[in-house]
Amino acid sequence: MSELLVGDLYRFQDLLSPEESAVVERLRAFLDAEVKPIANDCWERAEFPFQLIKGYADLGIAGRSHSSLLSGWIALEMAHADPSLATFFGVHSGLAMGSIATCGSAQQQERWLPEMATFAKIGAFALTEPTGGSDVAAGLRTTARRDGDHWILDGAKRWIGNGTFADLVVVWARDVADDQVKGFVVAGDAPGFRATKIERKIALRTVQNADITLTGVRVPEADRLQNANSFKDTAQILRQTRSGVAWQAVGVMLAAYEIALAYAKEREQFGRPIGKFQLVQDLLVRMVGNVTGAMGMCVRLAQLQDNGEYRDEHSALAKAYCTTRMREVVGWARELLAGNGIVLDYDIGRFVADSEALYSYEGTREINTMIVGRAVTGLSAFV
Repeated sequence: MSELLVGDLYRFQDLLSPEESAVVERLRAFLDAEVKPIANDCWERAEFPFQLIKGYADLGIAGRSHSSLLSGWIALEMAHADPSLATFFGVHSGLAMGSIATCGSAQQQERWLPEMATFAKIGAFALTEPTGGSDVAAGLRTTARRDGDHWILDGAKRWIGNGTFADLVVVWARDVADDQVKGFVVAGDAPGFRATKIERKIALRTVQNADITLTGVRVPEADRLQNANSFKDTAQILRQTRSGVAWQAVGVMLAAYEIALAYAKEREQFGRPIGKFQLVQDLLVRMVGNVTGAMGMCVRLAQLQDNGEYRDEHSALAKAYCTTRMREVVGWARELLAGNGIVLDYDIGRFVADSEALYSYEGTREINTMIVGRAVTGLSAFV
């Protein structure tokens, strides 16, 4: 049984099976030894630690071979160590591999997923565009035109995680013939495909986000995801990965709470540890309350997923709620550390900055609110 995280006050980790706990223990050991010591340095330099990819491969955790609870806990543990590398893994394993697992034919799954599971091939997911984020369902401008046994893709994508070095990029484009969104697996070195690193970010700096242009990129029909025939199919992927972002938010909260708690016990003012002051304890209790409520929601969401009972509004509510609570927790932790909270030496500054990206990606709070609002009222507020 893995040692419980400091902020797991209600012992949710005990719900993992012994076999699942062993996976968590191996992952945590890897993150503690290899990721945490270099996280701040990679973040500051905005460089990706490619030397760690073999370690992720050796863990054997990519793909959907786990229960939803274990998959969620993996996302939590990764974000608890470094939200940037949690995002790298989520893009590769959740978005890219998930697209192929959900929308690919059996032959396509057999062709691509084994190599992706071992990280021999790295994946990316290209949906967001320079002028289209929240409205991408109706506003997708990248086009796909059938030309015999090939498709020709033209357009642009933005904020594509792993985009600068991915071997396989799942590109979503609108078929000019039927106006439906379809998915294509594009090689990162395909002629006409160009990825440029986005610079000057203030969040998830280790993630190599790319601006991508597609100029007459020819993709064989065999590389079109055979079961991706409309944006409803794309939405299946987003529903699944939104829950992963909720778990990531819990991981960030846990890290912020642990940093603040340790600091409160060690930092002295007015001749005593600041943890003895009532207002400091109030901040800590608010933090652990948010952690516990968000973790409980994610655990129940995982149960609904494993039972085949979860719907769009379940993952949308979890993503909106958990990332909102996360923002509060990292803010309170930064407040508790005062000036020390804005330097990387104390870690919390990185989590404060990275939380802003988690709050926005995989659907903004407003978009997820409308998904839940439509479910509870039966009335759509979408334009």
